[in-house]
Amino acid sequence: MRRIAVLLVCLLACNAASAGATLHPGDTPPDALGVTRDGTHLTLSSLRGKVVVVSFWATWCGYCMKEMPTLGSIQQVALQKHLPLQIVAVNHRESLRTFNAVSRNMHRILPSLLMSRDEDGSVGRPYGSDDGIPVLVIFRPDGTLADLHVGYDESDLDGILAEINGLIAEAMKPGTAPPPAS
Repeated sequence: MRRIAVLLVCLLACNAASAGATLHPGDTPPDALGVTRDGTHLTLSSLRGKVVVVSFWATWCGYCMKEMPTLGSIQQVALQKHLPLQIVAVNHRESLRTFNAVSRNMHRILPSLLMSRDEDGSVGRPYGSDDGIPVLVIFRPDGTLADLHVGYDESDLDGILAEINGLIAEAMKPGTAPPPAS
């Protein structure tokens, strides 16, 4: 019975999140991607020329924490193969203390995963994260929104990975990717 109640709460949060998104594929999003542990204000424009995947997470979201090693592994493969991909894990509205502790521990096991913090929810709000997570946002190398996945789970991962691979392949075609931002 408890599993059914937890599943129902998750489904309600996921459905509410999709209603809160204000951006849609093709839109030009806000530039902010949160603040890193060292205080750097991370921006989408600083990652121009790469396919950027942003995952909004929190420690209380079991699926989010389960997903982190997968995201880190994808990023590591991209680095090894010199693929134009950057994954950013944005902590959603947790304390600085919690973010610092978790990101420090994650960095030990997932050093290639870029992590930032959305203290007040303003970074994730246009994507619907205020209404519930997980939220995964995919951007084209030109910085426009390619797709938004709200309330996804493991059954969606093959499709999401195929989408990311397609965008990477498109970005690697000669003459199609914009030059990296300077």
